[in-house]
Amino acid sequence: MDNYRKRPKDLFIFDAEWQDLYKLTEQWKSDLLFYKDDLTFLKHLIDNYFIWILKKENIDIVKELDLGLIEMEGQAEDLLVRINTHLHHIAELLDNPFAYDSHTFRTEHELLEDDISYFAMEFKRQRKEVLKITDYLIDTEEFLNKLKVGILKG
Repeated sequence: MDNYRKRPKDLFIFDAEWQDLYKLTEQWKSDLLFYKDDLTFLKHLIDNYFIWILKKENIDIVKELDLGLIEMEGQAEDLLVRINTHLHHIAELLDNPFAYDSHTFRTEHELLEDDISYFAMEFKRQRKEVLKITDYLIDTEEFLNKLKVGILKG
């Protein structure tokens, strides 16, 4: 897996101040909220074109895309819950540095970051696929609709 992390390499997580980890986690939350909004847009895009689709195989493709987006929405929600919990834990650590085992907490931080990085990579792949297929469907269905209108007029 490629490295999509937004932090410096090496031992940043294990050397960083709690405030720096808090800021990084807030950035993850902001990114995930953006991804959620974009997922809503992609679902809206699919829903708008779904009613115009004439070919059954295209309907099946769109249903599969829609299911993938629904799954990604669930993943985003789960990650947001984890991030909010993580932000709460960091805030507790700011107040009391001995509230949690530092090494264990930082390892969990790294795992959360890896999960967010993987989600971002999958989101981009899914978004690209939705846009590519939507573009194809628009062209194909537009042609079929014009053909259908032409047949009805003729």
